[in-house]
Amino acid sequence: MSAAVPLKDHWKEQRLFISRLVAAAVILLLLTGLLVYRLVQLQVVNHQVFAELSQGNRLRIEPLAPTRGLVFDRNGKVLVDNLPAWELVLIPEQVTDLDATLDSLVNLGLVADENRAALVQLVRSHRRFERVMLSNLTEEQAARFAVRRHQYPGVDIREGLIRHYPYGAVAAHAIGYVASISTADLELIERREYAATSHIGKTGVERGYEHKLHGTVGYRQQIVNAQGRVLLDPASRTEAPSAATGGSALETLWPVPGENMVLSLDIDLQLAAEAALAGSRGAIVAIDPRNGDVLALVSAPAFDANQFATGLSRQDFRELNSDLDKPLFNRALTGSYPPGSVIKPFLGLAALYHGIVDPTSRAMCPGYFVLPGHAHRYRDWRPQGHGLVDLHDAIVQSCDVYYYRLAVELGIDNIEQFLKSFGFGAPTGLAINGEQRGVVPSREWKRQNFSRPEDQVWFPGETVIAGIGQGFTLVTPLQLAHATATLASRGTIFQPRLVIASEDGVTGEREVIEPIGMGQLDIEDAQWQYIHDAMLGVTEELRGSGHTAMLGTPYRVAGKTGTAQVFSIAQEEKYDAENVEERLRDHGLFIAFAPVENPVIALAVVVENGGGGASAAAPAARAVLDAFFIGTEYVTREH
Repeated sequence: MSAAVPLKDHWKEQRLFISRLVAAAVILLLLTGLLVYRLVQLQVVNHQVFAELSQGNRLRIEPLAPTRGLVFDRNGKVLVDNLPAWELVLIPEQVTDLDATLDSLVNLGLVADENRAALVQLVRSHRRFERVMLSNLTEEQAARFAVRRHQYPGVDIREGLIRHYPYGAVAAHAIGYVASISTADLELIERREYAATSHIGKTGVERGYEHKLHGTVGYRQQIVNAQGRVLLDPASRTEAPSAATGGSALETLWPVPGENMVLSLDIDLQLAAEAALAGSRGAIVAIDPRNGDVLALVSAPAFDANQFATGLSRQDFRELNSDLDKPLFNRALTGSYPPGSVIKPFLGLAALYHGIVDPTSRAMCPGYFVLPGHAHRYRDWRPQGHGLVDLHDAIVQSCDVYYYRLAVELGIDNIEQFLKSFGFGAPTGLAINGEQRGVVPSREWKRQNFSRPEDQVWFPGETVIAGIGQGFTLVTPLQLAHATATLASRGTIFQPRLVIASEDGVTGEREVIEPIGMGQLDIEDAQWQYIHDAMLGVTEELRGSGHTAMLGTPYRVAGKTGTAQVFSIAQEEKYDAENVEERLRDHGLFIAFAPVENPVIALAVVVENGGGGASAAAPAARAVLDAFFIGTEYVTREH
């Protein structure tokens, strides 16, 4: 007999169904309440916040590049201006495949293949929404891209301004150049200020006054769609605000142009100085001793700054950088040279100041000098000697033996102190990068730079050769010109300067920058006059080492020639320039100021491996002085 089948409990099933229905209803009500709460929070409580966020989704901030300031010479001639140009730009977040895009642009001839790796690094160093400039385009290249623009999402061309240097390589080391912003530059600048800018000053005034020349970036709001295409731009919008803009006007903050810089350079004098060094390696610096204005600053050979502004290829840069003549090297500020005999007027003044010599006493120059108790002969440039000479004769004829003896009597401590008072051994403070300190040797300097026992820190022979500007002593052409200007002004020291005024880029209002005085050397006027007269004898007396170069000038010049050895010669050997490799020949130097009665220009000339100062450097100085004085009333050059 089979077991009975239990009957269903309908009441129990109904109660279970009702309980489940109630639970579901409660949960539904809770979820509905949560949804209503969230809607109220979004639509009412946080309405303003999310309205602004949604506005940001359809508004794009377009940075506007400021116009870079112009550069003028002291007479108002344009040294640097801006020309219209096309730039190829890329927005990283809109490019799906950066490598493929760059490959295609390379194949199209719009980007140099050798720059590809650097561009990848540059793009990745920017934020993804920032525009990155890839290259400058010619008109033909811009047209070539324009017809293919639809194939390159995230890549576009924009109008811009490119730096232009009308004089090319003239004054290139003083003015400097601009080039593309590098990843290293990005670490040093305020990125927001360069959001619309692709170039930055790299050297010279372009770098030293970047903060003034660059200007202030602006911006404008644009309506864009989901693909980033511009739907409405305030630059072309003329109708009233509509629902598309939320009923509010699109904002535009126009950029502020950079300030214009007025340089102390006289471009006509600069051109003459460049011509005087044509075909040579060297430097010329001319300074107004009355205020420190740098009238000319030449480093030869130079480079065309326009190459960097338009985009120098890596291959071209390597060739320029590896050139044996080093055209990128600023010899005027960075070149360090033994001063040779041009140091003699300063040491002669030091001897007068310390009472070491009697100006009227004469000493015999047999053609060599020997320290007491030593056998080594320190030779004079004139093997047969100069006979009896006093301090005046020693400067005029550049007698080495007299200065060997004078240096020993002065001592290295007095030499160090006096040369430093003229600015040797320290940067002059010219507001452009790269200036070297030079070297004024001393016991302390040698202790810091050489590992020697205390009793061998300094040797008497090192003092001897310091007397003729050899040994450890090194100076820059700028330091030489600065010291010569101080000598010309009888101890009134001005800091050299390249910028004498700035102009507001909008109003044109000019702000004159006053000269910076750096003190007065306390030396008797009679002592200054003695050295001035001796330097005048260098150019006017028949035996003066600069007489031939300055013969017939309608102005009176105080000067001093110098010859600096590049390598040492053995005791019994004789220097023969014809048998010495050209780059090992002596450097020629010349310092001068004029007119001697009331100096308005002081200059220093260095000709690398040019031989004697009288044959190489003095004629170049004559060319510069002629350009400054002849046919020009120099008093009108005052500013």
